[in-house]
Amino acid sequence: MTAATDLAAATNENLAHLSNVLIYSAMAVYTLAFFAYIAEWLFGSRSKVGRTAAALTAKPQAEAGSGPAVTVQQAGGTAVLERPKVVVRSASGTRDVPDGPGAHGGDQQGDLYGRIAISLTALGFLLEFGGVLTRALSVERAPWGNMYEFNITFSTVAVGVYLTLLGLRKNVRWLGLPLITSVLLDLGLAVTVLYTESDQLVPALQSYWLYIHVSTAIFCGAVFYVGAMSTVLYLFKDGYENKLAGGGTPGRFADSVLDRLPAAASLDKFAYRVNAAVFPLWTFTIIAGAIWAGDAWGRYWGWDPKETWSFITWIAYACYLHARATAGWKGRKAAYLALVAFGCWLFNYYGVNIFVSGMHSYAGV
Repeated sequence: MTAATDLAAATNENLAHLSNVLIYSAMAVYTLAFFAYIAEWLFGSRSKVGRTAAALTAKPQAEAGSGPAVTVQQAGGTAVLERPKVVVRSASGTRDVPDGPGAHGGDQQGDLYGRIAISLTALGFLLEFGGVLTRALSVERAPWGNMYEFNITFSTVAVGVYLTLLGLRKNVRWLGLPLITSVLLDLGLAVTVLYTESDQLVPALQSYWLYIHVSTAIFCGAVFYVGAMSTVLYLFKDGYENKLAGGGTPGRFADSVLDRLPAAASLDKFAYRVNAAVFPLWTFTIIAGAIWAGDAWGRYWGWDPKETWSFITWIAYACYLHARATAGWKGRKAAYLALVAFGCWLFNYYGVNIFVSGMHSYAGV
């Protein structure tokens, strides 16, 4: 028995070490992806000249929102790119703004670097998923027993949501740079401040509800995060479009970056649909947590800080969805409310676990 126990302990220790190696490897690959996304945006900025020329020489049929093809001189030949989108306005006081060409800006090299970035993101996702899986195998349980494990799983799911949207051919490549930047910050926080050695769960967590409740909470958080980033970009793009509509001249950075994003209306619609789609699952998450609390502590609801802030988050998102569905609250007002709701989720995620004591403090950080 002793030899078998020692062998199992050694195996688990090796798996835990492998998990750390995979997480650090994922961070290295994500860093390469980060620079590739930067290159995509930089080459897209360079192609602004071509897009401006296309807009100035647009033919009448371009009034629907597209300009002529752009011919790019290359060593040994030429390459014809897709026609860029041109901003048009149907009448004074209204906006008819098509989606921008994307981070690559219609530039062939920018598009190449963007594809490289996506490939590196997919590789980093596989490495990080391997790190989460080996962490689970090392402790023979779900890898959600403390904040470190929650963080690495959360960032893995967030990247997975992004790649899934790309696989469904959604126009979300503009999300790559801010997503990978925040994922690197999240993993950096996880491996430094929040790192915790592998250990067994306390009795209260030893339940099949751990797989149900925590997994849905992680998935909901990842989707809310995608919605929040879309909302932030919507606010910037809406301000950019308002300035153009008012005859103003945006700054050089805004004119180079924001014109490549989807239209403000598209970003607003995307954020709303993402949040609305995952809200029922967040409702289920809270209900599942209450049922688990009844099994573990003998009561379904006790206004513990984690329970309270989960409910506050639910109320905030419910208010946002109601406001967004009401004509008078579409646009910026609803967007601000969406960010308040995500702020509640963030405080529930970090603040309650780190700064507030309660019955959910058993896992430490």
